[in-house]
Amino acid sequence: MFKNKTVLITGGTGSLGHTLVKRLMSNGNDVPKKIIIFSRDEAKQHAMKLEWANLKIATDNIYYHNYEEILSFRIGDVKDYNSLLDPVKEADIIVHAAALKQVPVCEYFPEESLKTNVLGDINLIRALKETNNHVKTVIGISTDKACKPINTYGMCKALQERILINANLNCKKIRFICVRYGNVMASRGSVIPLFKEQINMGGPITITTKDMTRFFLNLDKAVDIIFDAIKYAKPGEIFIPIVPSAKIVDMAELLIGDNRNIKIKYTGIRPGEKIHEILISEEEINYTYKFGDYYIIQSNLPELQTTKIKKLTLQKPYSSGNSIMSKAELKKLLEANGFI
Repeated sequence: MFKNKTVLITGGTGSLGHTLVKRLMSNGNDVPKKIIIFSRDEAKQHAMKLEWANLKIATDNIYYHNYEEILSFRIGDVKDYNSLLDPVKEADIIVHAAALKQVPVCEYFPEESLKTNVLGDINLIRALKETNNHVKTVIGISTDKACKPINTYGMCKALQERILINANLNCKKIRFICVRYGNVMASRGSVIPLFKEQINMGGPITITTKDMTRFFLNLDKAVDIIFDAIKYAKPGEIFIPIVPSAKIVDMAELLIGDNRNIKIKYTGIRPGEKIHEILISEEEINYTYKFGDYYIIQSNLPELQTTKIKKLTLQKPYSSGNSIMSKAELKKLLEANGFI
C-alpha cells in the first residue's frame, strides 16, 4: 500500500502526524519511499526532526540533506496555494490533516478557521488540478463536529468533506476520501491533558456540564482508520469507526482517583459546544452501510454511489449519548492506554 510511494502529510507536526509517521516508518515491508511533513510551524518541525534524529541538542546541520532523507520537512501553509505546488508534485498519497481545530478559537476567529479549514482544501485541490502530479489518493481528516454542525470549526469541516468528495468528479484520476471520528485521547488540546494539568495544579477540574459525552479513541486507532480507509474506501466515501463513548465526568473522576482531594467545577457549555456529539446524522443514515468495524457514508451525489443500500444499517443517529461505556469499561480503556 505504501511501498515505493511518497506520502505527504499536511499539518504533519501534530499529535496525529507524529503517530502516523511512527507507524509508517515501522510498517515492515510496506515502508514508504518518502514521507513529507508539510506545516507552517518551524519550531514544531525542528523538534520533530530532532526527535527522529535522536538528538537532544540542535546543530546547524540538522536541515542539511533534508530533501534526500526518507522523512522530509517542508515549511508551508495550506492557505498559501504556491507553497503546496512542489510537495504535491512529489506525492502519491496525501493525508490532509492541516486544521485550525480549537473550537473556542474558531468561534472567535471564524475567518481564520475558514481560511485554513476550507480555503486550504480549495488550494490543495487547485494544486492537484494545475500541476503535473501522480497523486492517487487524498484522504481528509474530519471530525464528529462536522455532523449537524453548530460551531465554526464543525461548519468548516462539513464544507471540507463536501469539497474533497466533490473533487472526485473533477479529478477523476485521484480518489478523494475522508475519515470522521471523535476525540483522540492525549492529542494536543484534548480533554485528558487538560484534566491532568488541572490535577497537577491541585484542581479544580473544569467540566462544562455533568451530562456531556464524547466519542474517544487513541492515536493508534486513529491511524488504523486512516490505513483502512486508504486500503478499502471507494471514491467519495467517509469512514466512521464503531467506537464507544464516555461521560466526561466519569473520565474526570477516574483521572482524579480515590486518593486525591480534587474538586470538579461545572462551568456551563462553551460557545459552539454540544452536550452529545454525532458521528452520523439521521439524514446520512440513508447513505450508510456497515463494513467490518466501520460505518461508511456514501456521498449523496448519485455519481459516487457504488453500494446499493437495501436495508438501513442504523435506525437512529449515531450519537455519543447512545453508546456510553460504563465507568468500569472506561477505566479499562484508560488503563490500557496508560492514563491511569
